[in-house]
Amino acid sequence: MSETIKRDRVLDLFFRAMKGESLSVQDLANEYEVSTRSISRDITDLKAFLSEHADVIGYTELVFDGHTRTYHLELENFISNKELLAMVKVLIGARPFNQKELLTLINKLKAHTSRQDRKKLEGLILKEIYNYPQINADCDSVIDRCWQLTEYIYDKRIISIDYIKIDRTYVKHRILPLSIMFTEYYYYLIAYEVDDTDGDVESVRSRDGHKVYSFIGSGLDVPHYFRVDRIIDIISHRGHYHLSRSQEFDESVLRQRSQFMWPGELQVIRFEFTGPSVQAVLDRLPTAKIINYSHGVYTIDATVYGDGIIMYLLSQGSWVKVLSPESLVERMKEEIGKIKDLYD
Repeated sequence: MSETIKRDRVLDLFFRAMKGESLSVQDLANEYEVSTRSISRDITDLKAFLSEHADVIGYTELVFDGHTRTYHLELENFISNKELLAMVKVLIGARPFNQKELLTLINKLKAHTSRQDRKKLEGLILKEIYNYPQINADCDSVIDRCWQLTEYIYDKRIISIDYIKIDRTYVKHRILPLSIMFTEYYYYLIAYEVDDTDGDVESVRSRDGHKVYSFIGSGLDVPHYFRVDRIIDIISHRGHYHLSRSQEFDESVLRQRSQFMWPGELQVIRFEFTGPSVQAVLDRLPTAKIINYSHGVYTIDATVYGDGIIMYLLSQGSWVKVLSPESLVERMKEEIGKIKDLYD
């Protein structure tokens, strides 16, 4: 019986240390109503266990702090309290989930902190959670919907979705789901749209008893973006899809070139910037390069995809002057004219 109690006590010490709690021999002896010698032996056993299993759990060591006279766990494969706080701040700032989903995630993350750090974390984020401005979603759960779509993407499954457009009308799309991305508060499904009446579909082979279809039409040249929170229903078809290498989608390229996930053509733009922080522009436009600087004016080139770049450039006000292409210059003039008319 005593061996069982000792084993349970050592396991309890391990989990408490893993959550970031500092272990005091004297305090633990008082708590468990045993001698300090017993607690010291427990810690010695625990240190030996961590050393013997380093090949499985990685570098993990109980380290004694002479200043506080406590032991704490140093490990490389677990989230530290400072990392946890940073992650929670990102979740709150990004606003990807409703308040219930956010609280569930934060509570699960908090379970990996010590009692003291848990109170500290709760105090730091209390007001932000209470006043959390959640994004209203049309689907029941963004997390569930993302995972459902991820399975279809992995399985290369042809699906149909019921979708609410920006003008709040309902439409159906038959699509080939390619990827899920997060940006500007929302998760997006990237997909090719296909039509049942297209004559550009070939049945190539059988996989798991289902046909695999190869889509060879021009409709697959441009991917479509669908906000995940607006997908209210999904129907999975029996067929799988196959894409050629040229049809495969690269999320990293889209993330670098697209602003606000707004569709449009690929273009190389040039503009002047006179604002206080050119670094903010370079951070916002990963493809941007400074090609000249003179008397406080930066000349910048960037390769961008879609019309979202117009929204971004307009947000910079008089700090930006577009130089090329001419089509973009004209569109900027047109939008600026419309803005001016609103105030005349």
